Amino acid sequence: MSEWLVLTIAMASACAVVLTIAILNNRRVGEDDDPSETPDVIEYMTMMIGVVYAIVLGLAIAGVWEGRSAAQESVRLEAQALHEVRARSSVYPAEVRDRIRTDVDAYVSHVVHDEWRTMSERGSLSDRGTRLLDRVRADVTAYEPRTDHEGQAYQPLIDQVAAADDARSSRSQMAGATMPGVVWFGLITGALVTVGLIFTLQIRRTFRELLLAGLFSALIAFLLFLIWDFDSPFGRGISATTAPFIDLFPHATR
Repeated sequence: MSEWLVLTIAMASACAVVLTIAILNNRRVGEDDDPSETPDVIEYMTMMIGVVYAIVLGLAIAGVWEGRSAAQESVRLEAQALHEVRARSSVYPAEVRDRIRTDVDAYVSHVVHDEWRTMSERGSLSDRGTRLLDRVRADVTAYEPRTDHEGQAYQPLIDQVAAADDARSSRSQMAGATMPGVVWFGLITGALVTVGLIFTLQIRRTFRELLLAGLFSALIAFLLFLIWDFDSPFGRGISATTAPFIDLFPHATR
């Protein structure tokens, strides 16, 4: 099911539930009921709870967005490090250089075409990707430099492989959902309490009041969906992309 369809259903369901409760609750109100008699303390508490929940939602959105940005940065660092390995290997003999570049291209192709799907579906990296990166490391470390020029390029190449491996480890840690379950419990409970408190203000069946109640509940549903979508940096619609690999290795990602 499309994530945008899920969002539409969630927002429509939230509106429908709130409006249905408002209409049914209004039918039980007597003719002589005066909505202006709502105690001031209820209005104050409703406002304060709404403000507190808005702060919590803002912090949650900022947290998952920061995680998504960090995930994209780890992809960029990994792609850049592998690009440096491929470029700096030009000082090596043709046989060694071609072997390094072939193995780098094989790793990049696997990440873009296969491992990305594995991260999205399972929340983890693939064993084949690990083996391919180990092969690149073996290609670089196994060669013994024969000239000063090759010797000067040897350590930087090893450092770039280590940087790629470190970025891959960061990508592994961010492959699944990052928001703890207890936080989700708080967000959902807070949403129910915040939306539920609007009924203490004696909503009537006027178009204006029902419209505002529906829009408020739809907004809460949208913000929760946004947090859920950002919560998995590699697994959902608004996620980190393979653009750095595609930009730096166009020949290997076709």
